[in-house]
Amino acid sequence: MPADAALEILLVEDSPADVLLAEEALSSSRRFRVRSTARLGEALQLLSSSHFDVVLLDLGLPDGQGLDTLRRMRNGAPSVAVIVLTGKDDEALALNALQEGAQDYLVKGQADGAQLGRSIRYALERSASDRKLRESEQRFRELTEHLHQVLWIIDVKESKILYVSLGYEKMWGRSCQSLIDNPRSYMEGIHSLDMEKMVRENAIMFQTGFIDVETRVLRPDGTVRWVWIRGYPVNEQGQMVRIVGVIEDITEKRLLAEERDSLLSRLQLHIQRMPLAYVLFDGEMRICAWNPAAERIFGYSQEEALGLRGFDLVPPAFREDGEKIFRRIRGGDMNAHSVNENITKDRRRITCEWLNTPLFDENGNFAGVLCLAQDVTERRSLEHQLRQSQKMEAIGSLAGGVAHDFNNLLTIINGYSDLVHSGLPVDSPMRELVREIGQAGERAASLTRQLLAFSRKQILDPKVLNLNSVVTDTTKMLRRLIGEDVELNTVLQPGLRQVKVDPSQIEQVLINLAVNARDAMPRGGKLSIETSNVELDDSYAQARSDVRAGRYVLLAVGDTGCGMDEATKARIFEPFFTTKEEGKGTGLGLATVFGVVKQSGGHIAVYSELGGGTTFKVYLPIVQEKISSRKSDAGSAVPLHGVETILLTEDEPALRTMASRVLQMYGYTVLEASQGEKALGVAEDFKEKIDLLVTDVVMPVMGGRELAERIAAKRPGIKVLHLSGHTHDAIVRTGVLESEMSFLQKPFTSTGLARKVREVLDK
Repeated sequence: MPADAALEILLVEDSPADVLLAEEALSSSRRFRVRSTARLGEALQLLSSSHFDVVLLDLGLPDGQGLDTLRRMRNGAPSVAVIVLTGKDDEALALNALQEGAQDYLVKGQADGAQLGRSIRYALERSASDRKLRESEQRFRELTEHLHQVLWIIDVKESKILYVSLGYEKMWGRSCQSLIDNPRSYMEGIHSLDMEKMVRENAIMFQTGFIDVETRVLRPDGTVRWVWIRGYPVNEQGQMVRIVGVIEDITEKRLLAEERDSLLSRLQLHIQRMPLAYVLFDGEMRICAWNPAAERIFGYSQEEALGLRGFDLVPPAFREDGEKIFRRIRGGDMNAHSVNENITKDRRRITCEWLNTPLFDENGNFAGVLCLAQDVTERRSLEHQLRQSQKMEAIGSLAGGVAHDFNNLLTIINGYSDLVHSGLPVDSPMRELVREIGQAGERAASLTRQLLAFSRKQILDPKVLNLNSVVTDTTKMLRRLIGEDVELNTVLQPGLRQVKVDPSQIEQVLINLAVNARDAMPRGGKLSIETSNVELDDSYAQARSDVRAGRYVLLAVGDTGCGMDEATKARIFEPFFTTKEEGKGTGLGLATVFGVVKQSGGHIAVYSELGGGTTFKVYLPIVQEKISSRKSDAGSAVPLHGVETILLTEDEPALRTMASRVLQMYGYTVLEASQGEKALGVAEDFKEKIDLLVTDVVMPVMGGRELAERIAAKRPGIKVLHLSGHTHDAIVRTGVLESEMSFLQKPFTSTGLARKVREVLDK
């Protein structure tokens, strides 16, 4: 097969998802062409009719289970390399599978594309080596079963063969008697192709009678065999009269030796070319073998590495654990593998996975360790990112649920405090107390909004805009916010591409990052804000599980402050985590930034060193849409009173009562219903005009949207205002409002409710 030809892979797997994962894992290399089937029987038929280099075999199939599946595959296609690819991480099963003839045992989810590719290549090499070794062993067995040494006796004085055993007939294809009767010398009689040269160059050997040579002989059928001739002198009265010896056909042995040398050469070549570090330690744990992969991973050349001790490759903090592993290895533990930090020649710290095999001599004494190692620093980093992402998702889900429950409570608290405050006389001493309640409720509402931002469940009103305009508008506020001892510099790239974001939320991102930077520079410093068009390539995206390659707009906010260590950087986006003194800050600023960026489809990265400042880089995906016009907020000019009729539907009794009182206080006629079916009944019974439906979004049996559609079908022209403490329900599933929808998020004040009702009625 040409070196550049694609390898034919047969994937025997009944799970479509696992088939897709395996095909995607191998699709990155043009060296593999994958064909899949879900049944063992179909696989055996394909193997009988088509050529495949490797079979990737699941042990759980509709028509085959466990090791029986592997045995049937090996019996049906004994010459094809088989790799078990299964979901069972079972060491005993893996060992049995290898003993049954599998070339490798891989667990789904633990083998990426690169590892799978390496396993396929190694399986091919091992299969070829095993096949050749089996063939050689078979030839050797046949040879030993039928081999007969030839005993011969030569008369030195007469130069003729006196005796030759029957093995000669098989070895030479001539009868023994014909050789004995041959009047020619014994040198001619054995038909050696090299005898003349041998005698000429080794006359002393024949003169003494001690013969120990290998030579070629020509059979009558024209074939050439290699033989080993040994002879010993027989002396009479001090004179050599005969030579007694044996002749052994060593043709197969020579071929085996050549094959062995070839296999050893190829094995050495594989060791030199394998991507894993091959490190051989002697009994004193000193390095005695070192391949190029080890040079690449650890930085030491072979000459530099030979003689180093194993602990020279690990940091001091790991040596105690290393001693424990070494004791297990000396005890013969074949599973004393490890994942630990190592130190390279240039003093970098990397994480390596070590597969350690103890070696013992023929007396059972410990002789050393054969180790295979791979650098898993990048893999560990990705695993850490995944765990961090999962932790943030879990915290976000919890935060969003808590925020929703608080929203209903805060709506009642804020609404009634607003009502009580407005109803008290101007000179009442209670006004100040009620105002404090209202302000506390507003602060609590702000916290819930930040929690919703972190959990990516807030309501966004995205606009297509140029980020430079947001930075320019926000900069004026930032200069007052950060103080005079912090120098603010902006570098805005002309021709910046558009992004689709909620401008108010991006302003909040800038403010939070600026405040964080200011707090990191208590003695002043420099704050820089930069924008630019960037492209994140595949290598950047592959190293970060939450990033897609593509074109982005970069918003970078950097400071010259105190910086952060790795432990702090790992937690900065968690809600309520703060390094500030108690009572200073809620720990929600960066959590809010994280949530806004993620909900906007972006990515945020932080670069920081202790004493070296911090830079936050926010990447927002570009869009091709036209820039949206930004509406001015004229809410303060909207009148609050009205005389229209409103149908209020809310399943929370206390909240429904509060909202009804507020609307009645502002002059509206209010019809109440506790759920959708009752609201339909109220609408059916009330014969006059209903101007507005105010409904909660999430209610038992019938949701607010369905209610609005059914009422609108019977009362065309009725207007609708949706209320919700949820922000991830059927009506705003993506967290983005539909353009025609009127929505008021809980918690709200009585004034906020009245203003929004008036605004919807006046549309």
